[in-house]
Amino acid sequence: MKKILISIAVVAAGAFAWFFQDIRELHALYLYADAFKAENIDNNFRSFYKQYPSLKIAQQGPVYPLPKEDSKNALPKHYLYDKEQREIVEWMQRTHTTGMAIMKDGKLIYEQYFRGNTEDTQSIIMSVSKSMASMLIGVAVEEGHIDSIEDPVIKYVPSLKGSAYDDGVTVKHVLQMSSGVRWDEDYGNLDSDLVRSVVATLLGSLDEFSGTMVRENAPGSYNRYASIDTQVLGMIIREASGKSYQDYFNEKLWSKLGAEHDAYLQTDAVGEPLVYGGVNVTLRDMIRFGQLYINEGRNYKGESLVNSEWVRVSTIPLGDHVQPGIDNPQSDSGFGYGYQWWIPMQPDDDYSAIGIYGQFIYINPKRGVVIAKTSAYPNYTVDGGWMNHESLIAFQQIAKHLSGPDGSTDNENRIVQLTATEDLPAASEE
Repeated sequence: MKKILISIAVVAAGAFAWFFQDIRELHALYLYADAFKAENIDNNFRSFYKQYPSLKIAQQGPVYPLPKEDSKNALPKHYLYDKEQREIVEWMQRTHTTGMAIMKDGKLIYEQYFRGNTEDTQSIIMSVSKSMASMLIGVAVEEGHIDSIEDPVIKYVPSLKGSAYDDGVTVKHVLQMSSGVRWDEDYGNLDSDLVRSVVATLLGSLDEFSGTMVRENAPGSYNRYASIDTQVLGMIIREASGKSYQDYFNEKLWSKLGAEHDAYLQTDAVGEPLVYGGVNVTLRDMIRFGQLYINEGRNYKGESLVNSEWVRVSTIPLGDHVQPGIDNPQSDSGFGYGYQWWIPMQPDDDYSAIGIYGQFIYINPKRGVVIAKTSAYPNYTVDGGWMNHESLIAFQQIAKHLSGPDGSTDNENRIVQLTATEDLPAASEE
């Protein structure tokens, strides 16, 4: 009888543990869904690092001052999208812009904030975080921690043996979102791989979650955007360098960027940074990172933080499967892809970091233009892909407006700059 009672107790305990875990997962899903509702999204995007576990990367050293040049001609009045003339101000309103800044030839010519954000707002930049991880991979290669991006992932992260990242997957494959992992990046589907990874972040370990991935395509054969690939890049940086991701981020980037504010890296439940989308920074520090790239990896002091060749090769599509074009049979995106950087459908020798719900660092080296934009676009799960496409087209036309075919500025198509205390005019939702 005693043995029977013990067995019943063990079964009951197991059932309770399973039920408790299930409840925790349901609660995590509720929190995820609630965070992106239109009535919550503005405030959440500037306070995620306060709501969830985060690591503070303190500002240190001198600040890159961002030389300013007042320009009432920073924005064109219109841009052309799908043969339709649209207004820049209407696009900014419709995409729920919370902040936008523009640098031209190293000078800050436009900076505005909306929807409650200010110059001190720490916004979550979502997958713009991925492009920062790309930079750190470049540094790790340059320092010899990573011998070659052609090396297999498991050379640096042996714990991934037996997962989708074993058997021929290289660091380069992961950089190009071409690991072959089976992955569903649907932010609106609560059963997608992406949402399950968020639950893993809230309740457990993303390292462990990465090890559960399975293979869908041959490595290097197909460009399928999979945020978990970037999480693996973070594991590679950590294991190859022998330093935590947060320490490497601070040592190689934040402490040398001339940042004006602290950065915050959100973490999973065991304290590892959410490399694929957990960076929270200010708009000005976003544009400082973009300026680092337009300066070929050199900071405001002229110090090389990352090799100029890495900047070049990481921001172009290398291979048929990462070329831009909606008819590319080897890609699930109309954009091109570099090493964690996006290339527009109609490139102008430009590229961009893109985060869900409307976060961007757009860089056009030949025109000397960097644009940073934060947003809280609540309809992202409906038409976010097209919103990204339209935004890149708007950025391209802003850059062309500022430079012109001969490098001069177009003074005939201009809009008076809004003041920081004004909000954008109302615009109808699409």
